[in-house]
Amino acid sequence: MLANILRTDRHAHRTLPGDSEQARAVAVLARAQQHAVWDRVQVHNQLRQLVGDFYLAALAAFAGTGRTMLDSSAARTILTAAPTPQHARALTVERLGALLVQAGRQRGVDREARRLHAILTAPQPRQAPPVEQAMGHHLLAVLRHLDVVCGNLDDLTQAAEAAFATHPDATVITSFPGVGPLTGARLLAELGDDRARFADAKALKAYAGTAPITRASGRRALVSARRARNDWVVAAGYMWTVTAIRCSPGARAQYDRRRAAGDSHSAAQRNLLNRLLGKLHHRLQTGVPYDEAQAFATSPPAAA
Repeated sequence: MLANILRTDRHAHRTLPGDSEQARAVAVLARAQQHAVWDRVQVHNQLRQLVGDFYLAALAAFAGTGRTMLDSSAARTILTAAPTPQHARALTVERLGALLVQAGRQRGVDREARRLHAILTAPQPRQAPPVEQAMGHHLLAVLRHLDVVCGNLDDLTQAAEAAFATHPDATVITSFPGVGPLTGARLLAELGDDRARFADAKALKAYAGTAPITRASGRRALVSARRARNDWVVAAGYMWTVTAIRCSPGARAQYDRRRAAGDSHSAAQRNLLNRLLGKLHHRLQTGVPYDEAQAFATSPPAAA
């Protein structure tokens, strides 16, 4: 039946993308790296919950901007050396400094060691000694798991970036503001390098889910976000637009215009990604790197 459909209605179906072997290799590594990121988040959340049950000083010691950085190299090294509050109280400033150096810290070691010492040796709620000791054993097991996950993530990140750097499209993709080697690898993994894959920029935008859907009936028109989309492109596009808003004046102005027009943050961000994807499609077709002046050129004012 499938063969007969292709025989009679071949013109109504798209062919499978003919991506190069190099692009397919980047796709394998980029997706594996993304899975490793999700694994790290999952284990980090498990560690954070465990530490919150009996080791509140660790949460205060390694609090980062917006979240607790228990998956940092310094936190993992110190918690391995002091898996319970009792062990933490025995740490000296000198020992903490040595652990920070072991974790790779090079600047402000003494200042950071004194800060950690003050937090880790301060009074805090404690579990009963046998319970605390058991939780310490559990903590060490989770830390070993986290070390493996973080090691896998670092290895896959380096491999994905290295494979992407050798691809011919890397120069054009990374010329866009907010696109580094890793984001570029994720974009290439999902968009591929088959130039015939998307008939035009509209097809690419629909594939990524950034093009809105308009439903009109009589005098009513409803514009909604597209739900059928490639979520991998959306994830990479989110990181792309967040960085582009910070480093590209044109992207920032486009985002601000949409916000001023009443769009929510996510809608304005989606609109910006929609525009950037259109420009990326054009640049990949022509092989010309991104140009900020051309990408967000303002139209001249109308003559009076």
